[in-house]
Amino acid sequence: MGWSTSQLADLAGTTVRTIRHYHEVGLLAEPERRANGYKRYGVPHLVRVMRIKRLTDLGLSLTQIANLGDEDEHPGDALRELDAELAATIERLQRIRTDLALILRQEAPTDLPPDVAAMIAEANLSPQDRSFTVVLAQLLSPETLARYAETLKDYSKDPAVVEFDALPEDADEQTRQSLAERMRAMPYMAEIRAAFPDAAGLYSDAPRGVEHAKRTVIKVLVELYNKAQLDVLVRMRG
Repeated sequence: MGWSTSQLADLAGTTVRTIRHYHEVGLLAEPERRANGYKRYGVPHLVRVMRIKRLTDLGLSLTQIANLGDEDEHPGDALRELDAELAATIERLQRIRTDLALILRQEAPTDLPPDVAAMIAEANLSPQDRSFTVVLAQLLSPETLARYAETLKDYSKDPAVVEFDALPEDADEQTRQSLAERMRAMPYMAEIRAAFPDAAGLYSDAPRGVEHAKRTVIKVLVELYNKAQLDVLVRMRG
């Protein structure tokens, strides 16, 4: 006698709309029709629907199932490929959970890699310095970023740094030079020079290239600091 569309959908645990969609995309052959014009589905149709359902439950798309052709009874290659994709997804999700655990445990901000955020948590950076570090995180290699963040672990609000943060744009030359000399003598700057004897070494292994890193840093510095502060930074290198 066969089954109607609704009976087939009920047996397969799906909907009439889904059965019709399988027809539309070419995954399910049209059945014969009874004398009254109603469709009559048989066992092969039920088996096919159950196979499609099982493969979609496993994660294959209808397009992938359609491309399997006669291999859908045991599509080994497609399933192995899916398994590899799932393994990669699980690994990524595990990394995310590890990061989340660190962020939650340390109440760390989310604009920096968790390990870097942990290193500078006690650094008491100014908003400008912290924003600069966030940009560096996008420019430097992970190894170089970790070395840079390590130098910030013992960073503290030296009086010279406090003065630099509040330095007005119209500060006179004597003030700028004096501030540059005091900042150059800070222990923190000694750590920076020890970690990166050559200033360009900070960007030597930048993933997108040295020139791109330098150009970006210049743009960021100009936006974050006023002209007097930029002048002090230049004098510090002199």
